[in-house]
Amino acid sequence: MSLRLTPAPAFVVVGATVATFLAASSAPSPLYPAYEEAFGFGPATLTVVFAVYVLALLAALLLVGRLSDHVGRRPVLAAALLVELGALALFLGAEGTAALVAARVVQGLATGAAMGVMGAFLLDLQRHGTQRGAVVNGVAPLVGLALGGVVAGALADLAPAPLRLVYAVLGGLVVVLLLAVPFLPETAPRRPGALRSMLPVVAVPATARGTFRTSVPVMAATWSLGGLMLSVSGSVLATRFAVPGHLVAGLVLGAFTGTGALASYAGRERPAADLRRFGLIALVTGLVAFVASLVLTLLPLLVMAVVVAGAGFGSAFLGALRAVSALAQPHERAGLMSAVYVVSYLAFSVPALVAGALTLALGLDTTTVGYAVLVGVVAAAALAVELRTRVARCPSEKPCSSSSRASAPAPSTPSSAPAR
Repeated sequence: MSLRLTPAPAFVVVGATVATFLAASSAPSPLYPAYEEAFGFGPATLTVVFAVYVLALLAALLLVGRLSDHVGRRPVLAAALLVELGALALFLGAEGTAALVAARVVQGLATGAAMGVMGAFLLDLQRHGTQRGAVVNGVAPLVGLALGGVVAGALADLAPAPLRLVYAVLGGLVVVLLLAVPFLPETAPRRPGALRSMLPVVAVPATARGTFRTSVPVMAATWSLGGLMLSVSGSVLATRFAVPGHLVAGLVLGAFTGTGALASYAGRERPAADLRRFGLIALVTGLVAFVASLVLTLLPLLVMAVVVAGAGFGSAFLGALRAVSALAQPHERAGLMSAVYVVSYLAFSVPALVAGALTLALGLDTTTVGYAVLVGVVAAAALAVELRTRVARCPSEKPCSSSSRASAPAPSTPSSAPAR
């Protein structure tokens, strides 16, 4: 009889895999100025490097996001890890712009294929009657993004081979995780319709569609802010604030995503509606401070803005994620998580791509301020919808605290969820 991990350690392994994928995706961000210098390209090419990653990721989400609901979680996860290993090998051997673009394409395919299956795997493995899977789905990506940025920046400044070493370290982690996959329990029995599941559609279960629609503005506000931080933060620090090296850029990125992870974990017991409202308020506040820091060229204010906005990102996204994830049956989870990340990565990428094109005409500073203002408007609009919904659910003569809690979806308790 083959050895299988019980749900508790398997849950930890899958959570670590989520963090590793996202760490690998953010590792190039603090290195972009070094790539520009080493390979001799400018902002327009950097936009292409960013664009191909996101386009490949979205294509993989749309094509294979639901596949693990039909062929099982382990085969899809193993395939995604193998493709990620290939991407890291391309980064290690990159000697020019074409190789960097190819590495980002392959990495996008790997990450897109993994996001849906990992999200569903965590929901399958969570303790029966809890929403731990949703919490880790919200926290682990931010932890990974933080670690990838900080470690890449630190290794680039303090260790040899600044454009190579971080990918070797990540490659070692991916190999370990790949070796662990055969020991994970399979939580999704094979079902017919695997080929049909690869049609490029966004699969939101009927029971979750209303909640999903109301969560879209929250996902758009949070992840468009993430796109701003990952695409231009390093360049803004180097040009606007004259901050040398890669470590500070990595630390700023780590402060944003790390604070988001801490806020998500701290708010894990709060009702989903409360998390969304608090997060959106923090997003708007952080973006106002971010714009002020650029106008006044105040680095301490920028750091404070990043921390506040990061807390808003983590809280608001977790609130949206918990609201929708509780409404899917086990065989619908991979499709639903893929739909969540399709919306999130569209918000993450489209504004950043437009900003990259506008940088050539308007300059980095003006474009960054305009981008931040646009994200702030989206966050403020989402907040207005949340507050209006709260008023509708909490008449003035009734206490809103109880209504607010009632608005949070109850934890899903599918009979097939493994108990721990």
